[in-house]
Order: sequence, then structure tokens, then C-alpha cells
Amino acid sequence: MKAIVFDEHGDIDVLSYRDIAAPELRAGEVRIAVRACSLNYHDVFTRRGMPGIKVPLPGIPGCDAAGQVAELGPGVKGWSVGDRVLADPVHIDRETGKIFMIGDTLWGAYAQYVTVRASQLIALPDDVSYADASCLPVAYGTAHRMMVTRGRVGPGDTVLILGASGGVGTAALLISVMRGASVIAAAGTDDKCRRLAELGAAETVNYTDVDIARYCRERTGGLFGGGGYDVVVNFTGGDTWARSLRCVRQGGRVLTCGATAGYNPPTDLRYIWTAEMDIRGSNGWQRSDLDELLGMVRSGALVPVIDSQVPLADGVEAHRALEERRFFGKIVLTADAPV
Repeated sequence: MKAIVFDEHGDIDVLSYRDIAAPELRAGEVRIAVRACSLNYHDVFTRRGMPGIKVPLPGIPGCDAAGQVAELGPGVKGWSVGDRVLADPVHIDRETGKIFMIGDTLWGAYAQYVTVRASQLIALPDDVSYADASCLPVAYGTAHRMMVTRGRVGPGDTVLILGASGGVGTAALLISVMRGASVIAAAGTDDKCRRLAELGAAETVNYTDVDIARYCRERTGGLFGGGGYDVVVNFTGGDTWARSLRCVRQGGRVLTCGATAGYNPPTDLRYIWTAEMDIRGSNGWQRSDLDELLGMVRSGALVPVIDSQVPLADGVEAHRALEERRFFGKIVLTADAPV
């Protein structure tokens, strides 16, 4: 099969588009002909190498896959070749407690084919496109769990989202607006801010020009005068973490589901206890999150924000755009391998 492959961890030049033998199909598994694979910053971490996570080499990135069943392994029932499916990227072995994830500890979907356990398959209705479906698991599933299940964002909440222009950020914005919240979206360019306003953000902030903590105090007032936001969403970490704590109102909450800019940032405990804030972590998604999101897409209530659809052969350059943050929403790789 054709795939985007890396033989060692490193910079983007370790990636290449080439032929590689498709993974062996074992009992209980299904081979999917990938039609769409959306990109996530997790793919960059996989390529670079992540402490404590053993990535098989050679490796293939890509956590999110939608496509058609191409082949059934021994013992698989209830599915047929040609079925339209979305893959839940994660399988948890309940006996050993080990977690397996395509595009991470297993070969991913920057490829013509990807192999998953049959239990990971979700039937994909004809009225949901492969591209839209591929956006859902990692970014939209994580955002749904963070904003709804853990964050309980609701009508009247003011929600500040840092890094709002990416996959998780745009998903968090759309979900917050759907639930009646008022969103303050922060991004790194005026053009991205404009597009966030078009998606429903009540306010936008270009954080390259404006200090976010100062903006918050000037717009809402001091902490003891009722200033700050009900919810601050920070999944970037790094240098933004400590300053984002200054934007939380008394009794407010910080939501986090990642650390794309660094997982060990300096913090300031004074703001946590002074504001009596809650910090709520959210770790990925559950199948129920994906089921609910598919229903939203089918009804038209949710339209995933797609920056571009790129052929698999151009996947290395798409990955470069992802790493350099030259995108808005989701980048999707497309493929058309035979079934």
C-alpha cells in the first residue's frame, strides 16, 4: 500500500510517501480502505517521539480514519466488505489494561489502508461524508467531552478559548455556541480572528498583538469586582498557562485536554486559590461522545470546519502545514484505494 512513513523519530524530513506492506490482518480485525483521515497535532508528537510511549518503527501517523471495510479478519461478524465506517482510534484491552491507538502505538491512517479491531468500528450513515466523519474522533470528540461532559458549558457562560483556530479550538467554539454560551476566541492572526467571528465568536483576540490577561481585565474588570470569564479553555499549556489563570472569574473553571506548547509550564498558585477556581482535565472521548456528534452532523446542527482536503500523495506537505499552524479548522487527507 501507499503510505506516509517514518523510519525514525525526528523533524519533518523523516517522513516520506512510499510503498509499504499493509499490516497483517489478525483474528477479530478489519482492514479499512481509508477515504479520509483528518490531521491532528498528535501526529506531530508521534513523528517526533513521545516520552513513555513506544511507537512502532517504521511508523505511520494518523489517528482519525473514515472509509470502507475492505477485508474481514477471522471471526469478524456483523460487518461486510464495502460498509461505510468510522474508526474509533482507541482500543483498550480490559484484561491487560493496555491502550492501543492507531497513529500512535499502532500504524495509523496516513495510508491507503488501516487495520483496527472490529469493536472499534462505527457505522457511518450515507448522509455523513467521509471528510466530515474523519474530523470527529480526536478533535471533536475531545472537545465534546471537555466542553459538555466535563466542562458543563451552558447558556449564559462566557468562554475564553485559547488557540481557537485549530481542530479542537473550532470544535469547542461551535459546541459552546450551540449550548448558548458567549465565546471569546483567541488566535494568532487577524484573518483567523475574522473567521472565528464568522463561526459565532462574540469577541476575538489576536494574542500576538494583545496580552490576553490585560485584555480580560480591561474588558471585564478586576477579580473582586466580578471580572473574568466563567470558563477558560487552555489546551496549549506552555507560556500561556499562567496568564490564562488570571482570566478566570471567582468560582470559574479552567478546562484542559492537552499541552501542544508544553506540558510542564510555570504556574501561579495564587490565582487558583484566590479565585477559588476549578481546573478540570479531560482525557479524550467516549463512544457516546462520537455517537452524539454523528447525530449532530446528520441533523445539520454541527458542520465540522475543514481547512482543506489533500490527496494522500501530498501528505508530507499537509503535515508540514499542520506543524507550522498554517491552517484553520481541520486538514483532511483523502485516498481512493480499491475495496
